[in-house]
Amino acid sequence: MNPIPLIFNEHFISMTVLGGKESVPNIKMNISAIIINKGWSSFRSKMIENLMRCGFAEIISIEADSENYSIEDFSRKFPFVKVIIPQENTTEGDLINIGVGEASSEYVLVLRDSIDFSKDILTPTLASKLTESGTFCITPRLLGRDNFSFPVLFSPSIRKASLNVISTSVVSDGSPNLFPFDYIGLYHRKKFIDLGGYDYTILSDYWQNLDFAFRSWLWGEKITFSTAFSLSYCNEVPVLETGASQFSNRFYLKNLVPRFYQDHGAIPKSSFFAFWGSSSCGFFEAKARFQEAREWVRENKFRFKRDALDLVENWGNK
Repeated sequence: MNPIPLIFNEHFISMTVLGGKESVPNIKMNISAIIINKGWSSFRSKMIENLMRCGFAEIISIEADSENYSIEDFSRKFPFVKVIIPQENTTEGDLINIGVGEASSEYVLVLRDSIDFSKDILTPTLASKLTESGTFCITPRLLGRDNFSFPVLFSPSIRKASLNVISTSVVSDGSPNLFPFDYIGLYHRKKFIDLGGYDYTILSDYWQNLDFAFRSWLWGEKITFSTAFSLSYCNEVPVLETGASQFSNRFYLKNLVPRFYQDHGAIPKSSFFAFWGSSSCGFFEAKARFQEAREWVRENKFRFKRDALDLVENWGNK
């Protein structure tokens, strides 16, 4: 695996940028919309018209598929949309990092082309209410294609000395949320950058998403749930792939092993053998991974405001 990144957008990605040189008509709020597109859709124009009608300050379209031959025509039709086309395989989190880096608004709303854009995504009145407290991330109620509920509220617990993520579809407004489902949420742009963004070395969507969200909690930020902010999928709801791997090992080392001591975080040397025993790595590989994580935590030690045990024991209390 590549070294753990220390700064936001440390990973350079070759990409093509089209459009975005004109202002979006009808701006009503200081929020940029970032859309992650998996492929071309005949509804793309309606999607942009919806976002324009809502009054977003910027519209940034990230194309996961670089072999999309309708992009240039689309860019000419909507010159105020900034279209970004990575020229290499890129993780979901890296795509979002790119969009956040290109945006200039106070908040960014991360969306997908699988969301139903037939109704308004966000109103200025609701946007003002959601962002007034400066919360790092506000997650919406997400519904399936036929308006069925599924688990979108997550909380941490400890079971047999291991992290257990509890999910539920029973929600209440303002509840703390461990991470945003499918990366979808309203993010404070400056806080996103200060937190370092998504770790591009974690290639699993689930562990990459959980890593960034968990880090935000450990570093003193909050993720909350809004029942007033509701979105629906027009396609199948994605399934979370939560299996253990080298990427869950990296999450474990960065988030669960560090301990908080008075004013800083640190990984105790004594934690190595517990990690090695559960990592499925050989001794030397485990030692290298462990030492790398210790160095990363040392570099960021004063960013830590709590550790995982404190987060779990006091979930929802502070």
